[in-house]
Amino acid sequence: MRKIVLPFAALGLSLMPVAALADLPVGAKAPTFVTKGAKGGKEISFDLAAALKKGPVVLYFYPKAFTQGCTLEAHAFAEATDDFAKMGATVIGMSGDDLPTLKKFSTEECRDKFAVATASPKVIGEYDVALKREGVPDGLTKRVSYVIAPSGKIVMVHADSDYRDHVKLTLEAVRKLAS
Repeated sequence: MRKIVLPFAALGLSLMPVAALADLPVGAKAPTFVTKGAKGGKEISFDLAAALKKGPVVLYFYPKAFTQGCTLEAHAFAEATDDFAKMGATVIGMSGDDLPTLKKFSTEECRDKFAVATASPKVIGEYDVALKREGVPDGLTKRVSYVIAPSGKIVMVHADSDYRDHVKLTLEAVRKLAS
């Protein structure tokens, strides 16, 4: 099911029918956090508050590294990383994966272009992205993309298990912020 939450179509996108909204609506203050992650196979520390001082942040949650949809989504974000960077935006992928997995994923699938980080149970809860389905192990996240303005306010939310529109829609939202 596709869910898009936008303020009055201010981002120039069509509103889609919404069955259930994420707990973090547009206009909410994004919870800040610091976590470990990887970029180019090397361990990094990611601090959301520090990243927001540099510009908008595209915080995208994905269920599990090296699964088909997550791999294709990582490839798409890697291809668009330069476009995001031109507008001063940081892209960070988040999952419940462990650090060794993220190191490998950051190189093989993110193509050394952007960082991926570990989403702790606290972060998963604060962003309301826990994947809760019968038979699904704990620690997996839904596929949800947040665009966060430098003020810390969420300006776009896109929740859809299909990875294909996440890059396009987050890029459009960042463009609106840059204009």
